[in-house]
Amino acid sequence: MKSVDFSNPLAVKILNKALLHHYYGIKNWEFPDKNLCPPIPGRADYIHHIADLLGENNFGTIPIGNKITCLDVGIGASCIYPIIGVLEYDWKFIGSDIDPKSIASAQNIINSNSAIKDKIECRLQKNSEDVFHGIIGKEDKIELIICNPPFHASIEDAQKGTRRKIKNLSGKKVKTPELNFAGISNELICEGGEYQFIQNMIRESKKFSKNCYWFSTLVSKQSNLKGIYKLLENIEANQIKMIPMETGNKSSRIVAWTFLSIEEQKEWIETRWKIQS
Repeated sequence: MKSVDFSNPLAVKILNKALLHHYYGIKNWEFPDKNLCPPIPGRADYIHHIADLLGENNFGTIPIGNKITCLDVGIGASCIYPIIGVLEYDWKFIGSDIDPKSIASAQNIINSNSAIKDKIECRLQKNSEDVFHGIIGKEDKIELIICNPPFHASIEDAQKGTRRKIKNLSGKKVKTPELNFAGISNELICEGGEYQFIQNMIRESKKFSKNCYWFSTLVSKQSNLKGIYKLLENIEANQIKMIPMETGNKSSRIVAWTFLSIEEQKEWIETRWKIQS
C-alpha cells in the first residue's frame, strides 16, 4: 500500500502543494525548501473557526467580501492563511513578517496567482520586539488578527520535538533531525517560546484596542492557557473566547479576545459591514 512519508519534508511539501492546487486552484506556490511548509488542513481549520466567530457577531451569517480585513501576524514565505481566507471568504488581508525574504516570497506567490493578486498586502515588521507597532496604522480598521506563534524557545527544544515526531511517524531514531515541515529559526523559535510571544502580543494589543475587533492566536501548549487567561484579565479584555481545534491526531486551540463593548461592536458592524446577509 502506497503512502506519503510524513517524515520527509519534500514529500510533505509536494502533498500540500497538491492539496492547495486541488481545493483552492493555486497553481503557483513556490517558496524555499528551508522555510516552513504548513499543513493545509490545520491552517484551513483556523480560518474557518475564526470565520464562525465573526458569524456569531453577525446574526449567524459569516460576513464575506472585502469589507472584512484580516491581519496575519507572521505571514511566512508560504502566505498560506491569506490564500485560504481570500479564496474561501473573499476577505482582504494584511500579512506581516520580520523576515524580508519571507515577505518577498509571499509577495511573489501573490503576484503569481491572479485569484489573490491585489487582495493581500505584505508589511515588513522592522522591529523584532514589536508585534503590532509599525504594522497597524492609526487609521487601520481590522476585523480579525490571526497568529501562529513560534512554538519553541531554542534550537535544542525544536530538535527534541522533531526527533520525537519523526520517531512517531517512522519508528526511526534520528540524532540531527530535519524538520518534517521544514522551517527556519524565526518561524519556529523565539526567546521564551510560544508563551512569551503571546504575552508580548497580548500586552501590545491593548494599545490597538479600537483598531481591531477580534485579536486571536493559536495556543499549542495547553499548559500556557492559565497564564494567557490571567494576562487577558489583567489588561481588561471585554470578551475572551477559547475555541478547541482537532486536526488529525493533533490537539490545539484558538484564544480570541476583544476590547470592544457590546455597543462598540454594534457600531462597528453597522458602519463597516452593513449587516451582510
